[in-house]
Amino acid sequence: MSHLTSNVLYIHGFNSSPLSTKAVITQQYLSQYLPDLKFHCPQMANTPKAAIEQLEKIIAQFSHEKWYLIGSSLGGYFSTYLSEKYGYDAVLINPAVKPYELLNDYLGEQTNPYTNETFTVEKSYLNDLMYLEQKKLIKKNYMVMVQTGDEVLDYQQAVDKYQHCNLVVQSGGDHSFINYEQMLSKMMRFFQLA
Repeated sequence: MSHLTSNVLYIHGFNSSPLSTKAVITQQYLSQYLPDLKFHCPQMANTPKAAIEQLEKIIAQFSHEKWYLIGSSLGGYFSTYLSEKYGYDAVLINPAVKPYELLNDYLGEQTNPYTNETFTVEKSYLNDLMYLEQKKLIKKNYMVMVQTGDEVLDYQQAVDKYQHCNLVVQSGGDHSFINYEQMLSKMMRFFQLA
C-alpha cells in the first residue's frame, strides 16, 4: 500500500498573512510534532476570485496527495468552499459565514498590516463572495471552533450553519481565538493525524 503524503493548507483571514499568530503557531506545532506533514500557508490574493484560483492551483500541484484544511475567519469561508468541492476535512476557526455582509463596511482602500500592501475592496468583491457561498452543506467533515466573545463575527451564525458538525463553542475569547495553541492536538486528532 502506497503511503500518501499529507498536506495541511492553512488559509488566513481577510487582510491577514502567513505571519499571523495562528498561522505561525500552527506551523511551529506541525514542524515539532508532525514533521512529515507538508505545510502550506500562502499570502492570500486580495480578491475572492484570485484567492480561490490561487488555492486550487496549490492543491492541483499535489492533487494525488492527502489534504487537510485549516481556515481562519474569511479563510474558514474559503475552506468550506474547497471542502465541499473536494471532500477534504477542514477545521474552521471563528469562520465567516456571510462575509459579503460584513465586508460591505470595508469597501474602499485597505492596507494590510503585515505586508503594508494597499488594495481596494470593490462591490464586485462582495458578489464574488456570494458566488462562493455554500448555502447547504453536503458534507459533515468539519471541526468548527468558535468563541462567544468574537468581536468581529456573530459566532451564532457559525453555530447554526455547522450545527451537525464537530462543534467547539468556548465562552469568552475573541476573534483571534484565545489559547488557540491548546486546540492543536485536538485538531490533529480530528484529522486522524495524531
